[in-house]
Amino acid sequence: MERKFTKRFQSYKRSLEDFSEARERDMEDSFVLSGTDMKFSITFDLAWKTMKDILIEHYAIIDFVAGSPREILKKAFQAGMISGDEWIQMLEIRNQLTHDYDGEIVKTHCQTIVQTYINKFEEFQAWVEKL
Repeated sequence: MERKFTKRFQSYKRSLEDFSEARERDMEDSFVLSGTDMKFSITFDLAWKTMKDILIEHYAIIDFVAGSPREILKKAFQAGMISGDEWIQMLEIRNQLTHDYDGEIVKTHCQTIVQTYINKFEEFQAWVEKL
């Protein structure tokens, strides 16, 4: 791995490790839900920013709008870093969660976040570790 994204990827792995604890937690607990919301958003942001670093450093791909997670996800998909529609769904949910002031959105999506999205994050981590 190139030095530029090594630190970000290390932060991603730590965040994912913490976030993965949600699998063992009670999703009925409002404190756990808010922590899951926060860790999901942080892990997602670290993921797409790591993807951006890889696209630039390993693929010399720079034809995307800076700061656009959607474009980065599309390019990462094309490069084979990620697979499935779940990443775009994650983006949409992460965007919704920024306005989830009463915790209803995270309640609606918590099972998918914990049961599906953590796996997608782990798949991405495994892919990066093979670089």
